[in-house]
Amino acid sequence: MASQQPSYPRIARFRAPADLRAHLATLGGPIPLDEAVLSAAEGSPLAAPIAIGDRQAGNRWCIHPMEGWDATTDGLPTDPLLRRWRRFGESGAKLIWGGEAVAVVPEGRANPNQLCAPDCGRDGLATLLATVRGAHRERHGSTDDLVVALQLTHSGRFSKPTTTGWQPLLAYHHPLLDGRQGIDPAAGSSMLTDDDVERLIDRFVAAARDAEAAGFDMVDLKACHGYLVHEFLSARRRPGRFGGDFSGRTRLLATLVERVRAACPSLLVGVRLSLFDTVPWHKVGDHGEPWPYKDSLPYDCGFGVDERDPTRIDLAEPIRLLTMLRDLGVAAVNLSAGSPYTVPHVIRPAAFPPSDGYPPPEDPLVGVWRQIDAARQAKAAVPGLVMVGSGYAYLQDYVVHAAQATVRQGWIDMVGLGRMVLSYPELPADSLTGKPPTRTAICRTFSDCTTAPRNGFRSGCYPLDDYYKSMEPEASEMKAIKQRA
Repeated sequence: MASQQPSYPRIARFRAPADLRAHLATLGGPIPLDEAVLSAAEGSPLAAPIAIGDRQAGNRWCIHPMEGWDATTDGLPTDPLLRRWRRFGESGAKLIWGGEAVAVVPEGRANPNQLCAPDCGRDGLATLLATVRGAHRERHGSTDDLVVALQLTHSGRFSKPTTTGWQPLLAYHHPLLDGRQGIDPAAGSSMLTDDDVERLIDRFVAAARDAEAAGFDMVDLKACHGYLVHEFLSARRRPGRFGGDFSGRTRLLATLVERVRAACPSLLVGVRLSLFDTVPWHKVGDHGEPWPYKDSLPYDCGFGVDERDPTRIDLAEPIRLLTMLRDLGVAAVNLSAGSPYTVPHVIRPAAFPPSDGYPPPEDPLVGVWRQIDAARQAKAAVPGLVMVGSGYAYLQDYVVHAAQATVRQGWIDMVGLGRMVLSYPELPADSLTGKPPTRTAICRTFSDCTTAPRNGFRSGCYPLDDYYKSMEPEASEMKAIKQRA
């Protein structure tokens, strides 16, 4: 007999914060919720400015970096890509965290249509910056308190620079992920040498110099979601300078921070960090479950996990790393979790899974609380470092209620929005001007923005954004994919 999937209440059924609060109490996930959304004139904590290094962001909203899989195959901006950056600028958020991930070398792209720093050069990067700033100025009058970053990345294990499939470049061989990706450790050719890493550091620095010359305020050295710099944080099995103990595993990130700060003195440095991992999950029948890991205990391939039980969080090393980043002069960190490839329910709690995912194994609100609570602990442990929170989108109608409350209580400094601004880019501005939310634009976590690129299409909100609704043949094929699922 087929198993019956549990049904979790949709957020739209909760008519008031008290209703959602009562449900959260049954889950042991006490996400704080303000009773009412306040405008800037009414004293919203989200309207307060905040210093980020020697810059000032005019409010506490941040736009997360999001790839659209829609650059040219040469790594240059396109009209759909620039439309997304314009919408980020129009949003009213005063920190644009990277716009999207930009690969520092062609072979490190996560998809064949990812922006690539060497190809963009200073002129291409300047176009991105002019687009977001111009849109912000036109809609909101001034960019004096707007901070714009560029996210720099190498996709490592998840590199896919051509249409021929994965072309992974590894920090180390992982006992679970190698098999999942069909990687033969005996072949050895996919493992980066220490010399490769040193050359890659140079490419990060070169990309940062271009970002500085283009006028960006900050670069983000991406260390999250299973990509290369993040994978090095768990590289206990790697020999040499960039693996082994904590000092070795964090050496790549620390060196990147030091080198970029030395080469680009006018540029702030930020880090987007997966604060904790877990073992990879996969779909089994009609449900998801962890990849079998008992033979890998003690589990030495995670960061922010208990090696005796890698399904449990252990923030000792992440807090140690955050302290180190603060002391190295990092201006801000953007806290996330896990990887969209291996644990989508952890990184992006959703009612509906992407096509390569699995039905939610828990009420997605549990996942929201997990990220909010981990960020709260990190913020309490490492004062003096600006921190941006993630995972709020599933709260939907109550995103602003939670954002106000967590910022007010000092749990987090700023709240980031990702998929929410694909469907509703005006949400930050609406929340601060007292305009009632546009409920028909609120992201309902249909996961189309992930399903699309998993099937070779451009990422966007196909259900709610008319631009993508009318995009053919992608829109029709997306409906067919979901029907088959």
